[in-house]
Amino acid sequence: MTLLVARNMTGGYGEADILHGVDLTVAPGQVVVVIGPNGAGKSTAMKAVAGLVRLRAGSVTLEGADITNCAAEGMVARGLAYVPQERNVFPSLTVEENLLMGAYARPAAAREGIGRAFALFPDLVAKRRIAAGSLSGGQRQMVALARALMLTPRLLLLDEPTAGLSPKLCALIFDKVRAIAAAGIAVLMVEQNARPALAIADRGVVLTMGRNRAEDSGAALLANPEIGHLFLGGAAPDEADAA
Repeated sequence: MTLLVARNMTGGYGEADILHGVDLTVAPGQVVVVIGPNGAGKSTAMKAVAGLVRLRAGSVTLEGADITNCAAEGMVARGLAYVPQERNVFPSLTVEENLLMGAYARPAAAREGIGRAFALFPDLVAKRRIAAGSLSGGQRQMVALARALMLTPRLLLLDEPTAGLSPKLCALIFDKVRAIAAAGIAVLMVEQNARPALAIADRGVVLTMGRNRAEDSGAALLANPEIGHLFLGGAAPDEADAA
């Protein structure tokens, strides 16, 4: 069964449509990466799935239940967790307090959730009493991911989780994403670091100008010379042939 099905998503901000019929699907335990140029509608599509952008047309279903334009605050109970690119931790709260906020809807699950979080992100154990705002960018991203996982969502939405991080930290975050998927949690991720993201993706979706441009396995998109030239910084097909 397909976990998430978003069809013909059309909408944006105010009267201006950013999305023009975008389709996205994610299966259980799958990593799906959305790539494309700046302004392609990647983050808007993610926010539309999360209930943060209202759709004028189209539909979004999660495990067969219609969640189109549902209030964002109700998504956690439906098994969906969203990690924004910015302002994704409570800076004045400690690491442990941030994690507890992730279990606010089900306090009885907090202890088990914290255990899982520290098992997945052992570097946070020594930081548990430290204010999240004093952590490095990579550590804050770990806290944001760990908090989103506190109630074991069925679908995790990540908006550019490696933005501003060093290549070493990017690789660490991508490793954690694969570990999350291996535990059975589906991941829909928007990324500008397209090459390494597609390398760990089961499927990739390319958006341009608020529309689907291409969709294939991560490996197939990496091997596609046209996709490489347009979106991954590779040589044009004819240049590659000449070389």
